[in-house]
Amino acid sequence: MNTTNTVRPRGRPRRFDPDQGVAVAQHLFHARGYDAVSVADVTEALGINPPSFYAAFGNKAGLYDRVLVRYAATGAIPLADILRPDRPVAECVALLLEEAARLYAADPTAAGCLVLEGTRCNDEEARAAACVFHAAAEAVICTYIAARHPEDAERLTDFIGTTMTGLSAKARRGLDLDRLLHIARLAGRALAQELAA
Repeated sequence: MNTTNTVRPRGRPRRFDPDQGVAVAQHLFHARGYDAVSVADVTEALGINPPSFYAAFGNKAGLYDRVLVRYAATGAIPLADILRPDRPVAECVALLLEEAARLYAADPTAAGCLVLEGTRCNDEEARAAACVFHAAAEAVICTYIAARHPEDAERLTDFIGTTMTGLSAKARRGLDLDRLLHIARLAGRALAQELAA
């Protein structure tokens, strides 16, 4: 017979896992865009009430920031795996654009890039948060190019960023993977010509 007393934590047990809540919110924000998702949408999807939401995340922008961190760690393009110093820059950048096309079209219910689409949202705080992640990714690309082509790094990074933004927008509008890959490959060939000149 066990006579050990179990100590129960005070207060009501949390009815949801905040990390799982971030995953659910990530899909909502990715599918609809930050502006179109309300706190009520999130609380309904998580099966919680607003006080629980605010206790766990602070506010909608606080949740979005956690979503961006999660996306960068689990759903974004693996820049370090693609931009390899032991391979030609043009080859790696072409692979980067093709990977962007594949990733942006992978889930038709949440197409495009969560970060890129967030840089255009109406909420200033959320837009600023997305811009931080976007700028960090562009800095990685620019640094990679600059290591071997310093004079071309900035303008080629601008071209790559513009191409990726376009791929994201087209994916959100329903362009299929084959057409996105065609765009990515055209851009890859243009970059290879620039780097060979």
